[in-house]
Amino acid sequence: MKILLLGSGGREYTIAWKMAQSDLLTKLYIAPGNGGTESFGENVAIKGDDFNAIKSFVLDKNIEMVVVGPEAPLVAGIVDFFKSDNELKNVPVIGPDKIGATLEGSKDFAKEFMARHEIPTAAYKTFTASTVEDGKSFLETLNPPYVLKADGLAGGKGVLVLNQLDEAKQELESMLLEDKFGKASSSVVIEEFLDGIELSVFVVTDGKDYLILPEAKDYKRIGEGDTGLNTGGMGAVSPVPFSKGDFLRKVEDRIVKPTINGFQKDGYDYIGFVFIGLMNVDGDPYVIEYNVRMGDPETEVVIPRIESDLVEMFKATATQNLANYTLNINPETALTVMMVSGGYPGSYPTGKEISGIENITDGIAIHAGTRKDNESVLTSGGRVLATTAFGSSIVEAQKKAYQMVDQVSFSGSYFRRDIGNDLL
Repeated sequence: MKILLLGSGGREYTIAWKMAQSDLLTKLYIAPGNGGTESFGENVAIKGDDFNAIKSFVLDKNIEMVVVGPEAPLVAGIVDFFKSDNELKNVPVIGPDKIGATLEGSKDFAKEFMARHEIPTAAYKTFTASTVEDGKSFLETLNPPYVLKADGLAGGKGVLVLNQLDEAKQELESMLLEDKFGKASSSVVIEEFLDGIELSVFVVTDGKDYLILPEAKDYKRIGEGDTGLNTGGMGAVSPVPFSKGDFLRKVEDRIVKPTINGFQKDGYDYIGFVFIGLMNVDGDPYVIEYNVRMGDPETEVVIPRIESDLVEMFKATATQNLANYTLNINPETALTVMMVSGGYPGSYPTGKEISGIENITDGIAIHAGTRKDNESVLTSGGRVLATTAFGSSIVEAQKKAYQMVDQVSFSGSYFRRDIGNDLL
């Protein structure tokens, strides 16, 4: 089977790594890929939002399936583009249609979906530039901390949790009136703060049936102890110790089932992954957000725990045959640590040579923001490399992952040393 994978980060590297293990795969192309993905296939210089270039490539190479890694092409409507094109309509795309992808593209849209289908979530209201004063008044009715969310896509950085009311009002003005997050914050969702432990549950659906994949917990803040600015993610752990038994049954009954049923009732053509960001509040799950693809860096611990054939899972998803797919999971703990460029999530240099990747044998060195320059591997992004290790416990996986980090170096590298500590 010839497959085109769209994306260039650690998520796509991990998916490519896993798909390359399948006997069903005959050729893998990654567009645009990164400095490590060419180990599993052929990198192609096509951007995920260039639908016409993707079409030409799919037809030229007789691609039999397209797997979409990041959210942007889905929110832009790549699935609708394929289904409306006579030459492409029979090529399956792993990902939801544009209306389904709006669950990630708009926080307000997602909140309305949850309200409509009685899915537990925090109370909220949405504001725009013309209602900014109403937003300030609404903040006065809430207890701190105050949660402000850019309505649109902001690369995982559009959420602010603030302890001071005056600061929350200032940031609301900055988001709505000064375009702090660009178009993403032309609307802002203000919601009540949920006090609990965060985790993510991942589901794959073929439109009628679903499978619950391994859950994970990621670490968004740049600083240890969850301090500092939000990032795209500094590490992740799977499984999450408290996510089992009664809690997981609540997640499935109260959230997963009504979500999948909601897709069907609302008429979404939803094929692919559902990322459900949750808060465990005294043993009860509440939805923080939906994403319409796998998370990053959660993919770096979730996909390696899947022992079944990933291409077979994608094929079953595309043909509405998930009910007959057997999902086998490695029971061990997987932990990943993200090495980032100095200065991230603000401005940072690129082009720094990375050394030591070849020394890693007891785990997976996952390329994220890298590029090849002849035989050298250079940094090309903020989040550069993830080290994923397995262990019989969090402590063992943690020890191995940090041993891997110590084997790799590039100028200005930074990483958190406390990934998983809060779960011990």
